[in-house]
Amino acid sequence: MFTGVEEILPTLDDAKTVAPPAKRPRHIGLVGFAGGAAWFGAALCVLLVALPAVALAGDTPGEYIPAASPQPAPQVAFTDTDGRPLTLADFKGKPVIVNLWATWCVPCLKEMPSLERLQANLDGRLIVAAVSQDRSGAQRVVPFVAEMGLRRLKIYLDPKADLGRALNSRGLPTSVIIDGAGSIVGRVEGAVEWDSAEIMAVLRPLLR
Repeated sequence: MFTGVEEILPTLDDAKTVAPPAKRPRHIGLVGFAGGAAWFGAALCVLLVALPAVALAGDTPGEYIPAASPQPAPQVAFTDTDGRPLTLADFKGKPVIVNLWATWCVPCLKEMPSLERLQANLDGRLIVAAVSQDRSGAQRVVPFVAEMGLRRLKIYLDPKADLGRALNSRGLPTSVIIDGAGSIVGRVEGAVEWDSAEIMAVLRPLLR
């Protein structure tokens, strides 16, 4: 399950629930505006290009999607909660789950306890990098994570969604699975139970 885009609903950055978007009217009139339809279409294209992710909603659980062939992970900078920059190359040598999430994303919060358990159970063998897409950065994320009681997850910040775009995220949560050699081997779109038997069957071949 995906949730909405922060850029579309910026006021939800301080909320813990996401309201469904209002339905668009069946017809939109631009009476009296010369070339209105063309202007509207161009503006809509610009808006869609500018968004880092598409708002997708539904009640279906997330699923693992294997990569057609392993591809090198992009080397786009993000930071830890203290502002220190790093890239995915800093994790090379161990398999990594890059979990793109946000404090306003309800499905993201639903799966975070299982990510916490996964990190606790596989500490030293696998890295769960929970990369926040919140635009307000550490100011919002650090106290939120403390309130949730997440102590094992490694939290990182990507407030401009540079990493999210580089990983072709279509919505949140999106998790990209990278092997120890630094190649993307698959992804999960939507929320899952990360310590379930199904997901462990995917991760086990990557563990040393």
